[in-house]
Amino acid sequence: MGRDLCASGKMEGLRSSWSQMEKAFNEAVSKSFVGRYFKLEARKSCFTRELRAATATFLTMAYIITVNATIIGVSGGTCTTKDCSSMDCKVKSDIEYQSCLAKTKNDLVVATAVSGLVGSVAMGLFANLPLGLAPGMGPNAYFAFNLVGFHGTGPLSYQTALAVICVEGIVFLLVSALGLRGKLAKLIPHSVRLGCAAGIGLFIAFTGLQAGLGVGLIGPDAANLVTITACKVVDPETGACVGGKLQSPKFWLGLVGFIITSYGLMKNVKGSMIYGILFVTLVSWFRHTEVTYFPNTPLGDANYNYFKQVIGFHNIESTAGVLRYVIISVHLDSLSF
Repeated sequence: MGRDLCASGKMEGLRSSWSQMEKAFNEAVSKSFVGRYFKLEARKSCFTRELRAATATFLTMAYIITVNATIIGVSGGTCTTKDCSSMDCKVKSDIEYQSCLAKTKNDLVVATAVSGLVGSVAMGLFANLPLGLAPGMGPNAYFAFNLVGFHGTGPLSYQTALAVICVEGIVFLLVSALGLRGKLAKLIPHSVRLGCAAGIGLFIAFTGLQAGLGVGLIGPDAANLVTITACKVVDPETGACVGGKLQSPKFWLGLVGFIITSYGLMKNVKGSMIYGILFVTLVSWFRHTEVTYFPNTPLGDANYNYFKQVIGFHNIESTAGVLRYVIISVHLDSLSF
């Protein structure tokens, strides 16, 4: 009984000391140039609170680094039939074409990370707003599936579609800089704006529930298009469930992480968004398990070798500066009115 009281007293003393140290540190930062520039006291905030919020924001938006690269990589990027050993390589598995796609995906991963870094730093330094910026989910899917198509089978080439997106970004920037964005937004009905936000959220959730990009709870179905799977064995070609429905270890690991996060939010635990993500991440790092991110496959070995570098930078070689503007000339004498 006495030991329990002593242990409890020591823990309370440690908490008190830590709280005092944190308070003193936050006061020092708030009075410094950094605190005055970001207006911590005026916003009734502190450095450690902002640090926890920034960490949670980073962990919840970091998925875009691989997801954006994977979605755009479906278009084939700059890979063409010249990178194949056979003419039908775009629809069938081809080692050389897959190698080109892997290189393109690495380029897109770096481009996504750099663009997110530049946008977030600019938002903090110049706009003084605690917002993280990254490529949006929605335009990337439209770019990959509607403009370029699966492995370049769409109406536009990757280079031309990229130029279209670049022009779109410039137009949006000018509209925002001239103050027209708010006026245009008011022209859109409130219900449509809410519907767009909900639609994007559902699209992200749908992506995260799929087998290729998420926990694998849903998969393709011949009758219903999609169905609940979470299968232990999946057809590598079609992604259809072969056996072991709702027996996927990765799905159950993701569910445990979701429960950890949800419980923390229910109990108002500080940084609860972080704990579930960290738990799933750390568990998936261990190799030779059924939930590992680095399976004993060529792709898993390549990912693990890249992961062991801790810090590394892949030079963007195939996707940088490949925009191509096509000017379409129309002869008036060929038009009939």
